[in-house]
Amino acid sequence: MYPIHRKGTPCVLSWIRTKPNKRDQTNESKPADPEDNGLDANLDAMLMRISKKLGSSSDLAIRRFKLAKACPVDAAAVYIGTLTDRQAISEIVLPSLMAESGEPPMPSNGSRQGLEHSHNQDASLELIYEQMLKIGEASFISDWPTLVMSVLSGKTVIIFDGYGKAISCCTKGGEKRSVTEPSTQVAIRGPKEGFNEALETNIALIRRRIKNPDLIVEVFKLGKDTQTDIGILHMQGKIDEAIVHEVKKRLLEADIAVVLESGFLEKSLEDQSATIFPTIYNTERPDAVSMYLLSGKVAILVDGTPFALIVPTVFSQFFYTPEDYYDRADIRVFLRALRYISFFVSLLLPSLYIAAITFHQDMIPTTFLIHTAAAREGIPFPAFVEASLMELSFEVLREAGIRMPRALGPAISIVGALVLGQAAVQAGIVSTAMLIVVSITGIASFATPAYNLAIAVRLIRLLFMIMAATLGFYGIVVTLIVMLAHLSSLRSFGVPYLSSFNPFRPNIPKEAHSPDKPSAAKPN
Repeated sequence: MYPIHRKGTPCVLSWIRTKPNKRDQTNESKPADPEDNGLDANLDAMLMRISKKLGSSSDLAIRRFKLAKACPVDAAAVYIGTLTDRQAISEIVLPSLMAESGEPPMPSNGSRQGLEHSHNQDASLELIYEQMLKIGEASFISDWPTLVMSVLSGKTVIIFDGYGKAISCCTKGGEKRSVTEPSTQVAIRGPKEGFNEALETNIALIRRRIKNPDLIVEVFKLGKDTQTDIGILHMQGKIDEAIVHEVKKRLLEADIAVVLESGFLEKSLEDQSATIFPTIYNTERPDAVSMYLLSGKVAILVDGTPFALIVPTVFSQFFYTPEDYYDRADIRVFLRALRYISFFVSLLLPSLYIAAITFHQDMIPTTFLIHTAAAREGIPFPAFVEASLMELSFEVLREAGIRMPRALGPAISIVGALVLGQAAVQAGIVSTAMLIVVSITGIASFATPAYNLAIAVRLIRLLFMIMAATLGFYGIVVTLIVMLAHLSSLRSFGVPYLSSFNPFRPNIPKEAHSPDKPSAAKPN
């Protein structure tokens, strides 16, 4: 006979102690193999195995207890204290399993006969799972790798003595940054929310904006050493499913050991890595990601970073700003045209000045040429060396302003530019005209919304300067033609990089062109 509860009800778990099966006897007499993927039925052996695997870390918490007064079966809760919500563990998980009042769990039909026929481990765990455990999200664990990954993911694992299974409870928590305004993509008008480093929070920010059942969210782990959670989001029916499958294929086939930021995935997602231009768009604004999803693109979120990746990507996408979605059409067109003009100014202005001063003085108006010649009198360097020195100084000041503490960065960059520029002119190292050209170029580069595209322009500008100093305007034109040909050859998941400017092609998905007018959501 089975042990009887004081009130006359048989205990669900005590039968394991009175009638252990052969498998339990074997597990108790033989220590667990470190390479075995199964779970040991002996509680002490399991806890020792967990402690050894996790190196007895200081934040590893093991809380032993008995599963209610009526059924004194030993159990233990294992979790990482720095990754879990300790309040949920102490107020929900443990009290529900250690409750002293109430009857032991009964089968769904409520009869003792049904309970006596359910004397097996799976049935007992089902009763604990369904009637005792008061937590929203829980699941069974029957293998060692899943148990370890659950603990390292911030979950609480409940292990029972005499069982070869465990229960995983979702108690993720710990410290994380709150939702704040984006720091790299500031908007004058629009939402002030930005992504943070928690994947669940970032998905929630998008769900709040797109209340549509067609929004598909798929989460999986990537990175052999980090096991980072990766989320893929897309709108079903608004994007070619082949693109979604290609995104998954490239990520799953990528041999990546460490994924700490979304930038680790860009090389695996690019169609062509031999280019200086970015072919993957990134943003930390939930409203921008929502717009792109509604326009038929795929968003990739990475746990641990506030920057989301958007694919496929086209060149014109890097000139969009959050205000483009909220301003009137005439204002939007004017501001976007201004950004394109600033892009070409930051790319070509120094090289045009070098070519005009070095080879094409006859193209300069006479009055301006006289003033320029007078300003350059006594300058020991040619125009190319002069421009290179100024560009290098400007880049050093810009980098120093970024890396310095926030309170000192702007002051150092502004004061340094003024002092060094004035000192260089008075010392006769550079001319006043060159100082003006480099300053206008630097200001125009800040008008490019995408930081990664602005860096590419800064590097390509040096190539244009070299060609201008070598071949004049002819070298600039040749370099510009080569650059346009290179841009035309780029693809992002099969979509031409310049598809916003090229003629329409039937094989390009309609949604992949521009997010200016997102298609309407399907009715529920």
